[in-house]
Amino acid sequence: MKIAIAQLNPTIGDLAGNAQQVLEAARQADQLGANLLVTTELVLCGYPPRDLLLRPSFIDEMGLTVEQLAQNLPVDLPVLVGLALPNSQARDHGGKALFNSTVLLHQGKIQQVFHKQLLPTYDVFDEARYFAEGQGFCQFDLWERSDAATRSGTPVRIGVTICEDLWNDEEFWGGRSYPRNPIANLAETGVDLIVNLSASPYSVNKQKLRESMLGHSSTRFHCPIVYANQVGANDDLIFDGSSVAFNRQGEVVARAASFERNLVLVEYDAHQRDLQSGQKVPLFTSEDAEIWSALVLGVRDYAHKCGFSKAVIGLSGGIDSALVAAIATAALGPDNVFGVLMPSPYSSDHSVKDALDLCQNLGIRYETLPIGTLMQGYDKTLEGLFAGTEFGIAEENIQSRIRGNLLMAVANKFGYLLLSTGNKSEMAVGYCTLYGDMNGGLAVIADVPKTRVYSLCNWLNERTGEQGSLLPSASSPIPSNILAKPPSAELKPGQVDQDSLPPYEVLDDILERLVQRQQSLVEIVEAGHDPETVKKVVRLVSRAEFKRRQAPPVLKITDRAFGMGWRMPIASRWSMQLPVPKAPLDVKA
Repeated sequence: MKIAIAQLNPTIGDLAGNAQQVLEAARQADQLGANLLVTTELVLCGYPPRDLLLRPSFIDEMGLTVEQLAQNLPVDLPVLVGLALPNSQARDHGGKALFNSTVLLHQGKIQQVFHKQLLPTYDVFDEARYFAEGQGFCQFDLWERSDAATRSGTPVRIGVTICEDLWNDEEFWGGRSYPRNPIANLAETGVDLIVNLSASPYSVNKQKLRESMLGHSSTRFHCPIVYANQVGANDDLIFDGSSVAFNRQGEVVARAASFERNLVLVEYDAHQRDLQSGQKVPLFTSEDAEIWSALVLGVRDYAHKCGFSKAVIGLSGGIDSALVAAIATAALGPDNVFGVLMPSPYSSDHSVKDALDLCQNLGIRYETLPIGTLMQGYDKTLEGLFAGTEFGIAEENIQSRIRGNLLMAVANKFGYLLLSTGNKSEMAVGYCTLYGDMNGGLAVIADVPKTRVYSLCNWLNERTGEQGSLLPSASSPIPSNILAKPPSAELKPGQVDQDSLPPYEVLDDILERLVQRQQSLVEIVEAGHDPETVKKVVRLVSRAEFKRRQAPPVLKITDRAFGMGWRMPIASRWSMQLPVPKAPLDVKA
């Protein structure tokens, strides 16, 4: 018996287009002799649909779409499809109006309905806002095609779960996040195989965690597991796919490709009650390769799903804009990327040359728009108001805002997507200018720390020479001088980033502990960092919250990004402090 996994790339709200993807996958699976096709969570509407789920017309149209899809599917192929369905009990008994559901489509109609039981509300997830919890045992019988009409022979009992339903194994995690474990409940009923329809967002090394967890569950419950995960990017979330299947011994027997649509078949042996080996794509060999693929997919899907074919980028001659330009070139093609150089009187000659070399290496178009005259205009307008003051942050930021306005003008005039180029280290401490270099429709590397930016650029230069497919350019696309020179905003003479910030190796370690691990000041200092430096970084992170709230969508590659999963207050009096040693109490007998 063959189980097919359809790793699809839905667009949120494109009900007809998403249904067509399911139909095409079903026809392919049918031709390959599959007995069951498993798609992904909410594949019909795309994940996450967010407040589209609050529109009754959207839910009604989804219902009509799935009915039409059922009639169009190959008649003999059962297909599991994810969608949102109304909760008929909500009006009389209370509760949310919808279920996050999976339907079994077969013989032209909906045969069974299954509801998601565990609704996550952490990080980027907010499912309790929309959905009611499903109850009961979600399972169905699957026959060989020759036995389906008469239902003779012995069927395979399939347990159905949806994403979070398999993330609550107390043995694996050391405790439960929810009162019940749907996987354990299904195993107790004696199912032969568990399938899971997922839309699990990408973060670095997450696939290793998934496979460790799934392998543990399949071994613990002596039950094979088929995991189908969404691929593609929707807004700030990237989905890597990496669908996988495990046998009863906890071994990977099939794995789909990462960051691309894929259809994978795996064989179920009814006599052994286990999955046999199928196609198995290897995992990435490095974090840089994984992150690069994620960011390229993120830019490509964000642009295309939002209706853009071309992108514009401000090129400073620095490493951040160089990496963003390389990602955009890989995602959209060199003919669809436009670089704008905007030198000021403070820009060094080598920065301009580095930016020009980058454009030549990538094969992208560019234009140079000097901003010196515009700066003089601002100085003239403000000279009376600013009289008697020193040159400072206000004047530096004017330069950035001039550049931001020019980039937005180009984007508006030609219908380009403006990609902002700030990294996570800068975004964390506010080393960026609101309405200046933060302008844009997408923040490509705002979840990439500065040290990782260097790592990615070095990796790209090394790998492009070996694999010409990474970029349509010659080897070493990032000019060597960009990698070698100290990073600088060049907003005043001789400026370098380390005038204002700790060395990036120090800063990024502090930020990783503070933002990712949520460590206290005491823990960060105990890790070997200078107390005054730590307090400065914490203060900068807190003060920059208002900037992050107004930033473009940030492509998420870590498990703690400055996006929808980061919900910190702007107006707050709480601050992290190192404890003040207290004198011992004078306790008298």
